[in-house]
Amino acid sequence: MKKRALLIIDMQNDFFGEEAPMKCEGVNDTIPVINEALKIAREKNIPIFHIYQEHRKDKSDFGRELERSKPHCIAGTRGAQFIEGINIEPTDYFILKKRFSSFFQTDLDLMLRGLGIEEIVLGGIATDGCVRATAVDAHQLGYYFKLLKNGTAGALIESHEDSIKYLCRLQKDVLISTEQI
Repeated sequence: MKKRALLIIDMQNDFFGEEAPMKCEGVNDTIPVINEALKIAREKNIPIFHIYQEHRKDKSDFGRELERSKPHCIAGTRGAQFIEGINIEPTDYFILKKRFSSFFQTDLDLMLRGLGIEEIVLGGIATDGCVRATAVDAHQLGYYFKLLKNGTAGALIESHEDSIKYLCRLQKDVLISTEQI
């Protein structure tokens, strides 16, 4: 089996709840799946990466995203904090990103290669945004990727499902259950 890492993307308050500026459909259903994946990954000594975004209060680091998105994950706000209920450990890795892809101008690729990782398992938010961008970049960088079945959610159910279909065309056997980690 290829050496794996588990990447949990953007499990932050600004994506959860009715008042969240970047509310995604079905996000609460991802929490138990992600926690089960975290538990299994720890039992198997699989490295865990929590990918999160945080933007400056003056919004100077959003780039073109604000043309279509509301401001979110602003430094120092509750919205930028990880949601309650996700089992984060201090020994996990944390990667700050400013764009959709977890690879874009971060040290994720460097860290994965340093750990000898060949395949990443993705869970989190949003299938039709950051999860998809991360999977595409992983593919382009030569990594295999898997998606946690029921462990991702998107802005809209339709775009979430379309993104899964698209990613399943890039590589084979993309969707896995937590037991398959």
